[in-house]
Amino acid sequence: MVQIGYTMMTEQAGPRQLVRDVVKAEEVGFDFSVTSDHYAPWLVEQGHAPYAWSVLGAAAQATSRIPLMSYVTCPTTRYHPAVVAQKAATLQLLSEGRFRLGLGSGEKLNEHVVGGGWPGIAERQDKFDEAVRIIRSLLDGDTLTHHGEYFDVDAAKLWDLPDEPPPIGIAVSGEASCELAGELADLVIATEPKSGLIDAFERHGGEGKPRVGQLPICWDPDREAAVRRAHAQFRWFGSGWKVNSELPTPAAFAGATQFVREEDVAASIPCGDDVGEFVDAIGTYQEAGFTEIAVVQVGGDSQSGFLDWAGSTLLPALRDRL
Repeated sequence: MVQIGYTMMTEQAGPRQLVRDVVKAEEVGFDFSVTSDHYAPWLVEQGHAPYAWSVLGAAAQATSRIPLMSYVTCPTTRYHPAVVAQKAATLQLLSEGRFRLGLGSGEKLNEHVVGGGWPGIAERQDKFDEAVRIIRSLLDGDTLTHHGEYFDVDAAKLWDLPDEPPPIGIAVSGEASCELAGELADLVIATEPKSGLIDAFERHGGEGKPRVGQLPICWDPDREAAVRRAHAQFRWFGSGWKVNSELPTPAAFAGATQFVREEDVAASIPCGDDVGEFVDAIGTYQEAGFTEIAVVQVGGDSQSGFLDWAGSTLLPALRDRL
């Protein structure tokens, strides 16, 4: 059975609302949840960026069943990998085993803020590889001293460890990241329904492991309102990872997307309340080989109505189909 997840998108809601929303997502029957980890929104129109790990801690206490996941955290620049390991272990304890640590190589939008610059893709991937190995070693209970090419760790040990470490997910976009995920990850993460990514992950050692995808949608009884909202807040979505990882500020994303039209957004993001359209879009991820699919409802102010509709209409339709 394909599992359907709910996204706490920190770029479009404040911390208290995010927690309220995931509580309701649990109540209406979503199978799991994921949480973005941003220092800034993609666009000013989204308007938020609370600290994801505080939100996750609060969510762990406010919910009882729904799994939680960072989607995704970059462990190389804004955070040192030893600190990421400590945070993940603590979340696993607070959630009583419901946390998964999603990791990725990051975007300049969030990482440049600490003043360390933003290296090229090859160096980012090498730093990420080293960081993931540090995190896994600490979560395994090792006392670690490490002097690597990018990171130093001096006699680090996690003093509060869960009985089972949180599974590690790695976000992929091409062959190199799929190779790393196949070796080091317990699950793979992607934001496009590309079967080639799943094939590469399995070829490099990921066979039989969970495969988690994510899809933005924009529910609204008024389809034109949905299209306007999706364009205002998500027109950056179609730019692709190679562009999105390099732009430094919401203003840069606004400039890069100034010629994106409403109809362009509506062609890639399901809008309105035609449940069949939503089910078909989510089904493309199942067809590509994904076992878990998290939806992102566009617009912080629309979450309550969307969750009501998801519980009564979307989730039953998806379970019939998937």
